[in-house]
Amino acid sequence: MKRTSSYKLLGVQVDALSIPELNALIAESVQQNQKWIIANHNLHSLYLFHNDPKMRAFYAKAEYTHIDSMPIVFIGKLLGYPMKREQRVTYADWVWPLMAEAASLGWRIFYLGSKPGVVERGASILRQKFPGLQIACKHGYFNMNPDSPENKATVDAINAYKPHILMVGMGMPRQEHWIVKNLESIQTNTILTSGACIDYVAGAIPTPPRWMGRMGLEWLYRLFSEPKRLWRRYLLEPWFLGILFLREILILPIQSK
Repeated sequence: MKRTSSYKLLGVQVDALSIPELNALIAESVQQNQKWIIANHNLHSLYLFHNDPKMRAFYAKAEYTHIDSMPIVFIGKLLGYPMKREQRVTYADWVWPLMAEAASLGWRIFYLGSKPGVVERGASILRQKFPGLQIACKHGYFNMNPDSPENKATVDAINAYKPHILMVGMGMPRQEHWIVKNLESIQTNTILTSGACIDYVAGAIPTPPRWMGRMGLEWLYRLFSEPKRLWRRYLLEPWFLGILFLREILILPIQSK
């Protein structure tokens, strides 16, 4: 796919892509037998990017980075970029058309992440909803040291299944760190960082009302659902990002002269 909607904001590069465009990219990676990372950025990942060298290394290896945050779309619009609401893609919305496409085209999916029991329940729900879907899974609670027997067994299980899509849902930055460490050993086409995707499917975490996502208020629902885990992410990190935004709007007029 020709890259036509790539923008730089707050120090990172993002690709404004819709769900059909993302599915088309996966199809392209499968058809060309390429190994692509399709990453995503939200406000939390922006904070981590600027404070974690390993995260910067991960994004440097990503072929595409879609937008998983309405505030990023709003910021892009304020900076003059032609971003649209449908170019904010979160897995709570994408998982269903993605699985439908996978079932239709025969893509094999391996899901790595979540707690024991939860990932199996989520995969079972997806198989029931999408007959013919080929999905294998393994929980994300294992020794992530690249040389550990558990990690080697995990990579071997992935490669034995020969997935077209590897979804790694272990939360940021754990999932990104694991991908960077094991990228050369993984045999797949598309690698997706899917966060809590399977937890939503399995009902382990309540899915925010979709209207809140479209309005940029999903963070508020998640904060009230998991305040102990998420208060720092939603109440402290945005101050750092606000400083980045102020710097950007002050520099842009100078650059345009």
